[in-house]
Amino acid sequence: MFVVCLAMLMAETACTEKKPAAAETDTMTVDSLADTLEVDTVAEIISEQPIPKAADELFDDFIYLFCHNRQHQLGRIQWPLREINGKRVKQLQPGQWHMEQLYMPQGFYTLILDSRKQLQLSKDTSVNHVVVEKIFLEQQAVRKFNFDRIEGQWMLTSVENGAVVENQNASFLQFYEKFAADSTFQAESLAEQMSFSGPDPEDDSHDIQTQITPDDWPYFTPGELPQGVLFNIVYGQKYQESNRKVFLLRGIANGQEMEMNFQRVDGEWKLVGLKV
Repeated sequence: MFVVCLAMLMAETACTEKKPAAAETDTMTVDSLADTLEVDTVAEIISEQPIPKAADELFDDFIYLFCHNRQHQLGRIQWPLREINGKRVKQLQPGQWHMEQLYMPQGFYTLILDSRKQLQLSKDTSVNHVVVEKIFLEQQAVRKFNFDRIEGQWMLTSVENGAVVENQNASFLQFYEKFAADSTFQAESLAEQMSFSGPDPEDDSHDIQTQITPDDWPYFTPGELPQGVLFNIVYGQKYQESNRKVFLLRGIANGQEMEMNFQRVDGEWKLVGLKV
């Protein structure tokens, strides 16, 4: 059951990764995503409804409207919008902006954390600065969308383009790219003992909590992990040069989550826990 659910969660990602590299490179520019009929329909429906003030309390509520409502998006960008490329800064005008859907088309997003305590930040109404990182694993590039709450309203205030090597999670991201794509490397990156919490592979109507070994991994593996492009949301969590990382995949509408816990052992990242 878990494999089927995860497959549904990842379905749109699989389609994205079949695109040629050139297409992925194009998504790093301002005119990144073409509007689809489905998104237009959703935007039309939402635009007929008044935007509640409560949508600005939690970033997750705001960003859903931002990504589906073209008029709302243009009104929540601080113009001229600064696009930062190293020392070069461009000033973008509304006519140069195309509808940005961020992680909505793939149906899920990622949280990379130093500890589970940081999970609470996504529900913290006092958070006033959030960064959505669009991480291009193959190109080793990151496009950051910086949002700030100004006078009670969330606004996109700048966009930054940089390299993964400059990111605070650089070591882990470089490891994850290979972990997700190379099954041999993945098997070599398993701890001798891993905690598991989720459906019993022999009876998926029951959940279990147990310890598994690399020999057990084929029965518990979550299957294909997202590759190519990741979206990581930074709700103000402060990253450090930590030896632990929590990698969480969270579905937008279906409530599904998968949590993978990694620890650096003798300088190498190892999977030490899986929760589904």
